[in-house]
Amino acid sequence: MSDQAANPVFQIQRVYLKDASLEQPNSPAILLEQEQPTVDIQLGVEATPVAEGMFEVAVTATVQTKVKDRTVFLVEAKQAGIFEIRNIPEEQMGPIMGIACPQIVYPYLRGNVADLITRAGFPPVHLAEINFQAMYEQQQQAQVEGQAPSTLLPQ
Repeated sequence: MSDQAANPVFQIQRVYLKDASLEQPNSPAILLEQEQPTVDIQLGVEATPVAEGMFEVAVTATVQTKVKDRTVFLVEAKQAGIFEIRNIPEEQMGPIMGIACPQIVYPYLRGNVADLITRAGFPPVHLAEINFQAMYEQQQQAQVEGQAPSTLLPQ
Protein backbone atom coordinates (compact mmCIF):
# COMPACT_ATOMS: atom_id res chain seq x y z
CA MET A 1 0.00 0.00 0.00
CA SER A 2 2.86 2.41 0.78
CA ASP A 3 4.22 1.98 -2.77
CA GLN A 4 0.97 3.29 -4.23
CA ALA A 5 0.84 6.23 -1.85
CA ALA A 6 3.81 7.85 -3.63
CA ASN A 7 2.57 7.34 -7.21
CA PRO A 8 1.68 10.62 -8.93
CA VAL A 9 -2.04 11.02 -9.66
CA PHE A 10 -3.55 13.36 -12.26
CA GLN A 11 -7.18 12.60 -13.12
CA ILE A 12 -10.14 14.55 -14.39
CA GLN A 13 -13.13 13.98 -12.12
CA ARG A 14 -15.55 16.07 -14.19
CA VAL A 15 -15.80 19.06 -16.50
CA TYR A 16 -18.80 21.39 -16.26
CA LEU A 17 -20.16 24.76 -17.32
CA LYS A 18 -20.10 26.67 -14.04
CA ASP A 19 -21.51 29.99 -15.17
CA ALA A 20 -22.88 31.49 -18.38
CA SER A 21 -24.60 34.75 -19.19
CA LEU A 22 -25.73 36.44 -22.37
CA GLU A 23 -26.90 40.02 -22.71
CA GLN A 24 -28.26 41.87 -25.74
CA PRO A 25 -28.98 45.25 -24.12
CA ASN A 26 -29.58 47.17 -27.36
CA SER A 27 -31.68 44.66 -29.28
CA PRO A 28 -33.62 44.84 -31.49
CA ALA A 29 -32.56 48.29 -32.78
CA ILE A 30 -28.84 47.51 -32.93
CA LEU A 31 -29.52 44.41 -35.04
CA LEU A 32 -30.50 46.74 -37.89
CA GLU A 33 -27.07 48.46 -37.88
CA GLN A 34 -25.10 47.89 -41.09
CA GLU A 35 -21.70 48.61 -39.55
CA GLN A 36 -19.40 45.68 -38.67
CA PRO A 37 -19.15 45.19 -34.93
CA THR A 38 -15.84 45.05 -33.10
CA VAL A 39 -15.16 41.97 -30.97
CA ASP A 40 -13.24 42.01 -27.69
CA ILE A 41 -12.30 38.73 -26.00
CA GLN A 42 -10.85 38.43 -22.49
CA LEU A 43 -9.69 35.17 -20.91
CA GLY A 44 -8.82 34.24 -17.35
CA VAL A 45 -7.70 31.14 -15.46
CA GLU A 46 -8.17 30.41 -11.77
CA ALA A 47 -7.36 27.41 -9.60
CA THR A 48 -8.95 26.64 -6.24
CA PRO A 49 -8.30 23.75 -3.85
CA VAL A 50 -11.64 22.06 -3.02
CA ALA A 51 -10.52 19.10 -0.87
CA GLU A 52 -7.38 17.12 -0.11
CA GLY A 53 -5.76 16.43 -3.49
CA MET A 54 -8.77 17.89 -5.37
CA PHE A 55 -8.70 21.17 -7.29
CA GLU A 56 -11.15 23.15 -9.37
CA VAL A 57 -9.57 24.87 -12.37
CA ALA A 58 -11.80 27.32 -14.23
CA VAL A 59 -11.29 29.17 -17.50
CA THR A 60 -13.43 32.27 -18.01
CA ALA A 61 -14.14 33.97 -21.34
CA THR A 62 -15.79 37.34 -21.83
CA VAL A 63 -16.81 38.13 -25.41
CA GLN A 64 -18.18 41.58 -26.11
CA THR A 65 -19.20 42.90 -29.51
CA LYS A 66 -19.93 46.56 -30.07
CA VAL A 67 -21.07 48.86 -32.86
CA LYS A 68 -19.56 52.26 -32.16
CA ASP A 69 -19.79 52.38 -28.36
CA ARG A 70 -23.01 50.35 -28.02
CA THR A 71 -22.98 46.68 -27.03
CA VAL A 72 -24.45 44.23 -29.53
CA PHE A 73 -23.98 41.27 -27.23
CA LEU A 74 -21.96 40.31 -24.20
CA VAL A 75 -21.26 36.67 -23.33
CA GLU A 76 -19.52 35.57 -20.17
CA ALA A 77 -18.87 31.90 -19.57
CA LYS A 78 -16.88 29.98 -16.99
CA GLN A 79 -15.97 26.38 -17.73
CA ALA A 80 -14.52 24.42 -14.83
CA GLY A 81 -13.01 21.05 -14.13
CA ILE A 82 -12.38 19.11 -10.97
CA PHE A 83 -8.99 17.44 -11.00
CA GLU A 84 -7.49 14.94 -8.62
CA ILE A 85 -3.81 15.81 -8.27
CA ARG A 86 -1.69 13.96 -5.74
CA ASN A 87 1.98 13.20 -5.07
CA ILE A 88 3.20 15.77 -7.60
CA PRO A 89 6.35 17.75 -6.72
CA GLU A 90 5.47 21.25 -5.49
CA GLU A 91 7.39 22.96 -8.32
CA GLN A 92 5.23 21.15 -10.90
CA MET A 93 1.90 22.18 -9.36
CA GLY A 94 1.89 25.69 -10.88
CA PRO A 95 2.40 24.48 -14.47
CA ILE A 96 -0.18 21.69 -13.98
CA MET A 97 -2.80 24.16 -12.69
CA GLY A 98 -1.87 26.93 -15.12
CA ILE A 99 -1.21 24.93 -18.30
CA ALA A 100 -2.32 21.27 -18.25
CA CYS A 101 -5.73 21.74 -16.59
CA PRO A 102 -6.80 24.80 -18.64
CA GLN A 103 -5.83 22.95 -21.86
CA ILE A 104 -8.31 20.21 -20.92
CA VAL A 105 -11.14 22.58 -19.92
CA TYR A 106 -10.77 25.16 -22.72
CA PRO A 107 -12.21 23.17 -25.67
CA TYR A 108 -15.47 22.76 -23.72
CA LEU A 109 -15.54 26.50 -23.08
CA ARG A 110 -14.98 27.23 -26.79
CA GLY A 111 -17.91 25.00 -27.75
CA ASN A 112 -20.24 26.47 -25.14
CA VAL A 113 -19.42 30.07 -26.06
CA ALA A 114 -19.95 29.41 -29.80
CA ASP A 115 -23.24 27.62 -29.00
CA LEU A 116 -24.52 30.43 -26.75
CA ILE A 117 -23.75 33.08 -29.38
CA THR A 118 -25.43 31.00 -32.11
CA ARG A 119 -28.53 30.53 -29.94
CA ALA A 120 -28.63 34.31 -29.50
CA GLY A 121 -29.09 34.60 -33.27
CA PHE A 122 -25.55 35.59 -34.27
CA PRO A 123 -22.87 33.86 -36.31
CA PRO A 124 -20.74 31.89 -33.85
CA VAL A 125 -17.59 33.46 -32.46
CA HIS A 126 -14.92 30.78 -32.29
CA LEU A 127 -12.38 31.51 -29.60
CA ALA A 128 -8.84 31.08 -30.90
CA GLU A 129 -6.61 28.27 -29.75
CA ILE A 130 -4.72 29.46 -26.69
CA ASN A 131 -1.12 28.69 -25.82
CA PHE A 132 -1.62 28.29 -22.08
CA GLN A 133 2.09 27.71 -21.58
CA ALA A 134 2.90 31.16 -23.01
CA MET A 135 0.04 32.70 -21.00
CA TYR A 136 1.32 31.04 -17.82
CA GLU A 137 4.90 32.14 -18.46
CA GLN A 138 3.74 35.74 -19.02
CA GLN A 139 1.86 35.64 -15.70
CA GLN A 140 4.94 34.27 -13.94
CA GLN A 141 7.11 36.99 -15.48
CA ALA A 142 4.62 39.69 -14.46
CA GLN A 143 4.67 38.33 -10.90
CA VAL A 144 8.47 38.45 -10.76
CA GLU A 145 8.53 41.99 -12.09
CA GLY A 146 5.57 43.34 -10.13
CA GLN A 147 5.69 40.98 -7.14
CA ALA A 148 1.95 40.46 -7.59
CA PRO A 149 0.41 37.63 -5.55
CA SER A 150 -0.20 34.53 -7.64
CA THR A 151 -3.66 33.12 -8.23
CA LEU A 152 -2.24 29.96 -9.79
CA LEU A 153 0.56 28.81 -7.52
CA PRO A 154 -0.09 27.37 -4.09
CA GLN A 155 1.71 29.65 -1.62
